[in-house]
Amino acid sequence: MRRQIPPLQSLLCFSAAARHLSYTHAAQELFMSQSAVSRQIQHLEEFLQLSVFHRTRYGVELTPAGQQYYQQIQPYLEGLERATLDLMAHKGLGGTLKIGVVPTFATRWLLPKLQAFNQLHPEIIIHLATSTKPFLFHDNMFDAAIYAGTPQQVQQWPGIQHHFLMPEDVVAVCSPSLIQDYFPNAQPNLQGQYDLTAEQLTQLPLLQQTTRPSIWQEWFHSAGILHPNAHDGQRHELFSMLAVAATHHMGMALIPQMLLEKELKDGSLVIASQHQLHGSRSYYLIHADGDTSPLLAKFVQWLKTVVE
Repeated sequence: MRRQIPPLQSLLCFSAAARHLSYTHAAQELFMSQSAVSRQIQHLEEFLQLSVFHRTRYGVELTPAGQQYYQQIQPYLEGLERATLDLMAHKGLGGTLKIGVVPTFATRWLLPKLQAFNQLHPEIIIHLATSTKPFLFHDNMFDAAIYAGTPQQVQQWPGIQHHFLMPEDVVAVCSPSLIQDYFPNAQPNLQGQYDLTAEQLTQLPLLQQTTRPSIWQEWFHSAGILHPNAHDGQRHELFSMLAVAATHHMGMALIPQMLLEKELKDGSLVIASQHQLHGSRSYYLIHADGDTSPLLAKFVQWLKTVVE
């Protein structure tokens, strides 16, 4: 049975013209004549039985149908090119994995450990792409993703398999200078950490995470502390942004301890309370249900050994 797929050359011409909104610039990119690009797009429109462009005084614009089609096929054209380059580069002996990951986890935990994976599996190239939103494998062409969420979220996520990695236990941290400014007589323990009283904790300015506006309220509630203004303070989107703000004495932040190895070691941040918020979220590796890629299986196995 004949597949309902237009010729690749027509799709490439359409993609280039849609990107530039110009047949002329598409022709220059593809090393073709403008008339050849126009003919390929005409063939595509005949195949689809609808128009994907309409002409304007300044060139061409996508029709609503053309815009929808471009957004849907572009990830597949990019994936086709990537798969071809991978095969050419590795001669069929390895390949590339595109892993989606939340930004701070990528820069502060995963990237410093990837060299060990590279040494173990030099035939596999890892590409990381970051996002703070849930990953859609169908639209973004990810092989897998590392996602921070609740057990209920991953269990209700259709069409995926998930592998538990680690809990996200958050701690209250700030710069030692901030504590000394507010409480000159406060003394750290032998590990350089503090355990401020409830009264002291409620006096420090707070740094808020925009994606989790109630996290401080949850932390104070779990510690049995009543804070009159648990939602006040500067707001930043990422844990990494909170860490930078905290090191510059702007306030106290709630951040997973595993993401603060450098700051806690060099003393630019200290733990202000021994209380931790446990179990609200965890990190999972997720991928499309039924994915049996041997490359992905190697990455999953390595990741599980790292977190054990």
